[in-house]
Amino acid sequence: MHPLTAASASPATDPRFDAVCLGESMVTFLPSLPGGLAEVPSFERALGGAESNVACTLAGAGHSARWVGRVGADGFGDYLVQAVSSYGVDTSAVARDPERRTGVYFRTGGERPTGIAPSVPSVPGASGARQAEVLYYRSGSAASAMSPQNTDTADTDAGRVLHLTGITPALSEDCLALMRALTAPRPGRPLVSFDVNLRIGLWRDAPDTPDVLLELARGCDLVFVGEDEAEAAWGITGGPRAIRSALPEPAALVVKQGPAGATAFTGDAPTGVFSPAPSVEVVTPVGAGDAFAAGFLSASLRGLELAARLRHGHLTAAAALTVPGDLAAPPSRRHADTLAGLSDDAWGTLRLAPGWTEGARPCAERAAAP
Repeated sequence: MHPLTAASASPATDPRFDAVCLGESMVTFLPSLPGGLAEVPSFERALGGAESNVACTLAGAGHSARWVGRVGADGFGDYLVQAVSSYGVDTSAVARDPERRTGVYFRTGGERPTGIAPSVPSVPGASGARQAEVLYYRSGSAASAMSPQNTDTADTDAGRVLHLTGITPALSEDCLALMRALTAPRPGRPLVSFDVNLRIGLWRDAPDTPDVLLELARGCDLVFVGEDEAEAAWGITGGPRAIRSALPEPAALVVKQGPAGATAFTGDAPTGVFSPAPSVEVVTPVGAGDAFAAGFLSASLRGLELAARLRHGHLTAAAALTVPGDLAAPPSRRHADTLAGLSDDAWGTLRLAPGWTEGARPCAERAAAP
């Protein structure tokens, strides 16, 4: 495996992109008004999908990113490819399936909180925010047909980092086979990042869920997992060190601790680096986990120290938490670096409200990015 030190991420040989993200993207319908699905009169179309969210956020932070996926040969597929491309993400490796439809899902608007919540929920839902009602129409989708046979490793291995999540293997046996192929040791494999991203609903009929997710995580270089996910999937309690003991194989492990913050481990160090999360006025918790992964990956690609990587994860998550959709423009690199460089005391008093990233122009900074 490629090592991931506290200083830098190891690139693949002559990579075309900083990051490649593979997974299902869906059309999400956001409600026009708060209320349950039975009461909402209309919905607005938007982009949704954990891996494409990470790709879009990385592109917004000034990185070259590619999304690899599969959508239907339908209007919703056209929309997804155009929407992801509009963020500056390469979509040339997205396949169109003439026989299967593009997945869609609906969300409610009853998730707006009135108080302050931490910036990094481990799984969808945050302290101080009500859980959204979500209805998926993804069974038999085009993305569920992704397999080792129809996915070219020349497309997936074209980045310094290949980012995957635990959502993809739950979609079908073919998708699980693809995930096993991508996380297995092989010549030319880039650094593989894996967000456990446990979705109980997707795994409801799969009794081997814990074994599958642990197997995949053990084959990756960088793993993101929440304390609650580790307990739900693997029965691990006792905090970050217990999770690291059960998952020693990845060169780096990031344990998200909900209201407290996150702890990152690298190499054989028994003690991780902890970073508390700032307080955020949450609009909606959806997409914060994806944003945290993107922020951490962005800082890793830039070779920042481990503590700074965690803070960049928190800040990028805060950008997603303070907008109504799944995706938000990340803070400009200069703004994020300034906040990430605050003293511990100043960081501890940081409170972020909607609009805190306004004025950021991440695309304009791309040319000057290291």
